[in-house]
Amino acid sequence: MSELTFLRYLRYLRNIFLYIFPAFIFLNSEAQQVPMYSQYIMNGFLINPSLAGHDGYTTVNLTVREQWVGMEGSPNTYAASFQTRLLKDSFVPRSPSINPLSIRLRTPSASKLGKVGLGGYVFNDNNGIMRRTGIQAAYSYHIAMGQTDGLPNNLAFGLAFTAYQYAINTDGLIFSYDDDPYLNSYSKSVFIPDFNFGTSYTTARYYLGFAMTNLFRGSLLFASNTGNKRVEQGNFYLTGGVKFQLARNWALEPSAFFKTTDMLLKAYQINLSTRIRYKDDYWVGLSLRTNDALILMTGLRYDKFYFAYSFDYTLTDIRKQSFGTHELTLAVKFGENPRRHLWINAY
Repeated sequence: MSELTFLRYLRYLRNIFLYIFPAFIFLNSEAQQVPMYSQYIMNGFLINPSLAGHDGYTTVNLTVREQWVGMEGSPNTYAASFQTRLLKDSFVPRSPSINPLSIRLRTPSASKLGKVGLGGYVFNDNNGIMRRTGIQAAYSYHIAMGQTDGLPNNLAFGLAFTAYQYAINTDGLIFSYDDDPYLNSYSKSVFIPDFNFGTSYTTARYYLGFAMTNLFRGSLLFASNTGNKRVEQGNFYLTGGVKFQLARNWALEPSAFFKTTDMLLKAYQINLSTRIRYKDDYWVGLSLRTNDALILMTGLRYDKFYFAYSFDYTLTDIRKQSFGTHELTLAVKFGENPRRHLWINAY
């Protein structure tokens, strides 16, 4: 066997491992592949629709995730989201200056907390030969539940309609799959509409959240020409965090993120994170994702613009073949005006 032939043979084996084997697992177990985000703290709306408009801002968020950089065919995710809170009219005069004390002394009936949040989300997630491209439209309803440290506690429920195309791209394969029963017995591209649900409770000191995806388990399937029945697995998310004020401008924010599927404790993942924040302007953090990666996070705020970056140091042997995982998040928040300060401080 010549050296060139041997190298080609190794390349065939690599493609089997990176592309065919994951496809076999996916098609045989009918598992749901969902985008993964290291900076879920920056934009929890991506995993829980009840957080649409939770802080009263109108927010535009962009996320780019490049996983296992340096490996051919490595996963990547691109997402753009928009969320806002529908606020009722207020009688606060428009002014560049804000006096929180005068706002608190106003009659509460002058403005009531807007209860409805809206959000949208488009994404493109590539994982080997599998591609998932879709949209999500979310509606949230917020209920005031008293106050903590002068700020309203908020109980919210959210429902999101999601629709995505699930496709298998075999253009880059050099391995012969003509006789593969798994690749040939399923449609290469299907369109799946479904619904996601979420609920959350947030205060000035802590937050809790629960969300689940694919309420119909993908039973509404379009563009399938094989006649094979297909069931998507649901994903379940539990999130929580607390804020400890270390000093006037410094805060420690530990949090946890638990993710599982319909297989429950047979397939789960836990993220344990902590951030140190200076005002709302700078932060650094560390996160551990079980059986996967150690994550370094940092971010800053400039005016209404937020920038965040994370680096995943892979704990598995894949780190020998890649340069780690990089995730960049950019956000713009609009709505810092007297009207917002009124509804966030009064009922």
